[in-house]
Amino acid sequence: MNRRDFSAHLMGLGLGATALSASLPALAQEKPVEGKQYVKLGSPAPVSAPAGKIEVIEFFWYNCPHCAAFEPNLDAWQKKLPADVAFRRVPVAFREMYAPQQQFFYAIEALGKVEALHRKVFYSIHNERAPLEKPDQMVAFMEKNGVPKAQFLEVFNSFAVQTKAKQATRLADAYKIDGVPAMGIHGKFFTSGTIAGTPEKALQVTEYLVQTLRKG
Repeated sequence: MNRRDFSAHLMGLGLGATALSASLPALAQEKPVEGKQYVKLGSPAPVSAPAGKIEVIEFFWYNCPHCAAFEPNLDAWQKKLPADVAFRRVPVAFREMYAPQQQFFYAIEALGKVEALHRKVFYSIHNERAPLEKPDQMVAFMEKNGVPKAQFLEVFNSFAVQTKAKQATRLADAYKIDGVPAMGIHGKFFTSGTIAGTPEKALQVTEYLVQTLRKG
């Protein structure tokens, strides 16, 4: 979803669970081209991965239907990454009104609930049509999923979570992200479904760039 479409209510893309595995061999046949399938950053973006690790970031927005449709394939893909790749998700907000969703993700992460709740948030928004943009709506969602209001709000309003949300915005700016889902690779490159052609192809390009960095 491009920045200009960020507030629009669009239909999600249907991405089959086998699409990624079926498309990966194409990488060996067609080498991604800078400026076509990916962009090289003019100035490096910050990297937080430990030394010896290659950082891969998915930039996403909970209200984005493309991100929701992409999540199952992305989740399966990231679980099979080699040990030298450090993967993380970074929520973005192209408008200030969506900044609470950045804190929402980092609160879920701080509570150790990403595995249990991340995809449920997408499902709630895009399948159940339940808005999750304001703290009171998030409280109701968390209580429904077994997290007490006081516990959630303490974490949601914590300095650590607010700091991570601000860092997420700065990182998206450093990568010059103007649409989601997008993949940032070790502070040097980024690609997306729009640039690469499809979200699955963006994963192919990401793998190519990881291999390129690994070779030095």
